[in-house]
Amino acid sequence: MARLLYRLGAGAHRHRLLVVLVWLVALAGAGVGAATLSGPTSDSFSIPGQESTIAQDKLQEEFDSGGGVTAKVVLRAPDGQQLTSPANVAEIKSLVSELSEQPGVTTASDPLNPNSPTISPDRTTAYSTVTYDATAGEVTSEQREALLDTVEQADEGAFTVEVSGQAVMATPSVGGPAEAIGVIVALVILALTYGSLVTAGMNLITAGVGVGIGALGISIATGFMELQSTTSILATMLGLAVGIDYALFIINRHRQELRQGTDIRTSIATAVGTAGSAVLTAGITVFIALAGLSVVGIPFLTQMGLAAAATIVVAVLVALTLVPAVLGYLGHHVLPRKQRTAPAGEAGSEHGSTADAENGSANDRSFHQKWISAITRGRVPALLISLVALGVVAIPAASMQTTLVQTPSEGTTQARAQQMLADSFGPGVNGPLVAFFEGGDAPRTAQQASGAIAGLDDVATVTPPVPNASGDAAMLTVIPESGPSSQETEQLVGDLRDRLDGIGGADSYVTGTTAVSVDVAQALDQALPIYLVLVVGLALILLVLVFRSILVPLVGVLGFLLTLGAALGATVAVFQWGWLSNVINLDDTGPLISLTPILMIGILFGLAMDYQIFLVSRMHEAYHKGHAPRDAIVNGFRQAAPVVVAAALIMFSVFAGFVPAGNATIKSIAFALAIGILVDAFVVRMVLMPAALALLGRAAWWLPGWLRWLPALDVEGAALTDVDGSHGETGSGERQRAGIGS
Repeated sequence: MARLLYRLGAGAHRHRLLVVLVWLVALAGAGVGAATLSGPTSDSFSIPGQESTIAQDKLQEEFDSGGGVTAKVVLRAPDGQQLTSPANVAEIKSLVSELSEQPGVTTASDPLNPNSPTISPDRTTAYSTVTYDATAGEVTSEQREALLDTVEQADEGAFTVEVSGQAVMATPSVGGPAEAIGVIVALVILALTYGSLVTAGMNLITAGVGVGIGALGISIATGFMELQSTTSILATMLGLAVGIDYALFIINRHRQELRQGTDIRTSIATAVGTAGSAVLTAGITVFIALAGLSVVGIPFLTQMGLAAAATIVVAVLVALTLVPAVLGYLGHHVLPRKQRTAPAGEAGSEHGSTADAENGSANDRSFHQKWISAITRGRVPALLISLVALGVVAIPAASMQTTLVQTPSEGTTQARAQQMLADSFGPGVNGPLVAFFEGGDAPRTAQQASGAIAGLDDVATVTPPVPNASGDAAMLTVIPESGPSSQETEQLVGDLRDRLDGIGGADSYVTGTTAVSVDVAQALDQALPIYLVLVVGLALILLVLVFRSILVPLVGVLGFLLTLGAALGATVAVFQWGWLSNVINLDDTGPLISLTPILMIGILFGLAMDYQIFLVSRMHEAYHKGHAPRDAIVNGFRQAAPVVVAAALIMFSVFAGFVPAGNATIKSIAFALAIGILVDAFVVRMVLMPAALALLGRAAWWLPGWLRWLPALDVEGAALTDVDGSHGETGSGERQRAGIGS
């Protein structure tokens, strides 16, 4: 693999103009495609074949609802008045008429209709349901703004008017101030790492090309399939983080080679052959973790996983081709000014000491030397302290709750509308459940079930049954006493299904927002163990091939489990318990989004193995050269730790940038990933892992005899090593053996 990548790096340098043009054309083509072919995205999560999803489809078919997305316009009368007074009735009818004439609106219900429970018992609050001819995600920004403007104008009159619902939920997007701050922080870290703003900017720009192509490609895909609105955000967040990091590793190795006096072309090729091998292996690990989401059988997770995995593929290709091509144009400007010398490209010229090339500045070298020496000497205390600390942080994870019900941000019209509804009708009105009956006796069965349902715990109201036109289907609405994301409402879903199973005469189904959330959560809980075993198993095989060891991959995977527990524990403490919620601009506490655990496993496992590969591969390289086990740990750590620290801080800043202003789905996922990166890089990989390897000694690199037939993945670039043990293929004989001309 190292020789193949060496050739790829040399070819990218040789044909750098063509490589740059190809990537720019690809970016421009993706932009044109996104502008002309993109379609709407969806904000709803459901799984085909589940009871709640089947019921929703049947409701649309039997009651001709058309599946149009809705909004609830909530009205409150002035203090001391009722909505049913003649003057107020006239104003309400005028508002309803105006709502029904909004662009894209098919109907706007009369909130004063005596046959529907849309007016509060005290006649002070009511709501009109505005239905669009579009499904979720298809309401245009112009239609949304028109509705919001109408509500705002009505609110300036005698009534208090607010609006909520999917129709007024804007599709989440990237590029806000918080995300920009994360990118700026990443640029600062890169500039400090390289000592060169030009190199830092080049790193960021090449990563941006990969992210742009990936995100625009997802936009193109929305024109041909229904994708979740969060898919592009997730892919952008992940693609930007790994794109910066992968380029960082290759650029850092290239700079080391230049400082040793290697000419530019050979240095670039060697960097791609060595660091590029680690990048490719790490990218494959992340790809496995994300593409593995498809095996759980949940369509929206499959789409999110494959979209993110495709972005990772683009990021790897950019790092292996575009980065070396641009490095060819930068020449020795990739180094700080004081480390450059006269004739650029002169092999053998001095660009700084070899020690600096391997280890960075003297201060960094001294710090990392002292750190790893302390860890390896005090390996038992270091191991125990890190285990206890991670275990304590993971404790809140035991009380984790999940839901798909999203709470609008505090201070928005959606939040105010829901609060008005909860105050006047009870919290359950924001998450009603629907019982659907199908069969010849459906209306009679629905009537019979109505009385039985009313006696269940947490039921506030049961509306009269509504039959369809042909009389072979019926529905009734159940208003819980508790809010849509509460455990009591989730329990009511199960109680409803149990009660309806005992009533004959028609097939029965339960649906509604909370019912969908319960069904998806159950599917995710069932899929999680299968997914974890599959991803961990495949990654273990890959790591065994990389390190030719059994114990190193096992320790790495066990370390990831500790990272996962700590990240989930911290996320539960903040998002569910409310600890430090003000720091991250969290409006409300409550259950985590159901997607958080499984997406965390997929993404965080791949990224954790990235650091495992980048850090431990240098230790393995030193051991392969004949260093004693402890010396190999120290030597490898000194070489890899500085760049891993920079990479982790960059990834943390990118993920953290999506937290303060992130939408509900992305917010908890981004926070969990940011904390997971810090824990994994600075505790697991830089304390626990070297301490464990120091305890294991030579046994860490042991491979049973019956596995020695396994192929070796040359991540460290051993195939590029000269007779004297140095890298860089400075000798022409080795270049000829690798098939590379001088």
